[in-house]
Order: sequence, then structure tokens, then C-alpha cells
Amino acid sequence: MNSLPMRLGVPVKIMGNSELKSHDARRSTSQPHLKVSLGYLDAIFDYLARHKISMYRMSSDLAPYATHPDMPQFHDMVRDSAADLAAIGVKAKAQGLRLSFHPSQFIVLNSPDPELVRKSKWDLLSQAEMLDLMGLGPEAVLVVHVGGVYEDKDAARARWVETWPTLPEPVRRRLVLEHDDLRFSAADVLWIHEHTGVRLIFDHQHFWCLNPEGADMRQTVEAILRTWPDDVRPKVHFSSPRTELRQLVRRDRKTGKAVTVNAAPVWTGHADFVNPFEFITFMRVAEGLEFDVMLEAKVKDLALIKLRPDLVRYAPEVAVRFGLGADAQVELEAEEAGVLAVEG
Repeated sequence: MNSLPMRLGVPVKIMGNSELKSHDARRSTSQPHLKVSLGYLDAIFDYLARHKISMYRMSSDLAPYATHPDMPQFHDMVRDSAADLAAIGVKAKAQGLRLSFHPSQFIVLNSPDPELVRKSKWDLLSQAEMLDLMGLGPEAVLVVHVGGVYEDKDAARARWVETWPTLPEPVRRRLVLEHDDLRFSAADVLWIHEHTGVRLIFDHQHFWCLNPEGADMRQTVEAILRTWPDDVRPKVHFSSPRTELRQLVRRDRKTGKAVTVNAAPVWTGHADFVNPFEFITFMRVAEGLEFDVMLEAKVKDLALIKLRPDLVRYAPEVAVRFGLGADAQVELEAEEAGVLAVEG
């Protein structure tokens, strides 16, 4: 297994610099292109390097319209950007940056609709090809969920298993499966792994939200990590639940007017930041295990920059697993103050 410190990562949008764009978001009439997105990605890589962030989830819209069925003018975009993808891959490897994609919720491999499955395969193949053209190793993955229940959970799981051998080779090589918070538990994806060999992702918040089997967390993490080859470091997802009141706009039954009402939080919602004590507790449960951690807090990189000095302050034995020694405290706190400074 890799002897390097464990990584902390962030997804897609950079909150610490509002000028950084994750992808070319122009409409099709403006001829957006992957090459433009890669220019934006290059600037994000520089930001990550400055803040010593070594894992990043790229936007699933990096290649705009590349698989849109009605816009064939974009279909060669990935292939035409091969040289640019290779160059950005060299840069990522030079700074030890682990990359991944988390394709959109519209990617569904267990749908009873064969056309939706076909489109999903096409999207996944496009993203797998980008990772291949970047020259990235097996740690660069595509993260997906199982999909819908469609009124029969067992049949839905079985359809995912049936779809697996029909996936293009680059997709099977890159694909990893994550349990979710409403439909398919960690036990469900472990069952799918047993029938396919697909690698799995452990998600801490999802585990708490959906664990009808009453599985033990430590044992579940160990089982999921074992789905990865010995020479490829697994990764897990971590977020804290949002605890604030929600403000919802609803229609008043008597007046017909829209009114704002307060509602309790739902525990599937992600908090802005990571609760350091929850994170520390999880890392102590997972003591002795090795994996990288993608933080899925709503303020992304700001949450990571806030978490690091908290780890050094409250749990130095956890901080050191991420390469953060006590001597880094002053520097990390100065970075936190600089990036998270709020005018009074």
C-alpha cells in the first residue's frame, strides 16, 4: 500500500476564489469546448497547489454536450482534445493530485429503460476516456450510485449486476459504486460487489442515514476497503449533516399566497463545514486503515482549509495521518484566517 500521507479532497466548485470556473458553462450556441474547460482546470490546479490540496473531483460537465444525442458537432470533442488532456494529466501527476469524476444523477445503470442505460454508458465512456487520455492511474475513478428502486429493490440490484458485463472496458476499469442515503445501503453495494467485483466507496453520512441491517461501521469500512486492489488506495466520502432550520416557500391554503415557513433539517442534507469532532471520531473508528477522504461539505475547499488546523488542535494523532504535524499549526491557522476572513 502507498506510504504517502492520506489525502483530503474537495469537489468541483472552488469557493475560496470566485473567479475560478470548474468548466465551460456556455450554451451550445456559443460553441463551448473541453479545451476551454481544461484552461479553467489548469487554474484550479494552481489554486489547489497553493493550498496543498491533493485530491479533486472534476466537473461532470467538463466536456460540454460531448454526448448530447442531438448535437453531433460536439461528439468528437474529447478525441480532438487528446493533447490538451495529456498535458493537464502530466500537471496533475507532477503535483501528486488525485482526480475523479462523479457523473450526474441522470446516469442510471439499473433502469428498466434500455435507452436510459445506453445513454448512461455513453456518458461514462466519455469520462473514462478523458481519464485515460490524461494518463491517470487506477486511482482516478468514476463514482456512481446504484440508481432507482423501481418498486422492486431486489430486481433493481439484479439489473445493475446484469448491466455490469455490458459496460465498455474503460468504464469497468474506472467505475466505483457508492451506497446512498435513501435506497441502497452499504450492505446492498457489498452484495453487488460480490456478483461483479466492482470497487466500492464508503460514505460516512450515507451510512448513518441508511443502515437497515444494523451493520457495524468498522466492519463495513473494512469490507468496502477490501474491494480495492492492494496497490490502489481506496477513498471514502465524508460530510456532516446540516443542522440549521430550513426556510421553505409554501402556498398558504387559505390565502393562496406564497409564504416562507421554518422547517426542521433533514439529516441527508450536507452542512457547510465538516464537524471536526464527528470526523475525528470516524477516523478513530477507522484507526489503522488507509484511504483518501473526499470532503462533501457545501463550502468545499473552505471546509478543508478549516478542518486541517482543527485536526492538529484537537486530534494530533489523526492529523499526522494526513501529513499534518504539530509544527504546521501556525501556518494552517494563518491560512484559515486568510481564506475565511470575514469583514466585521
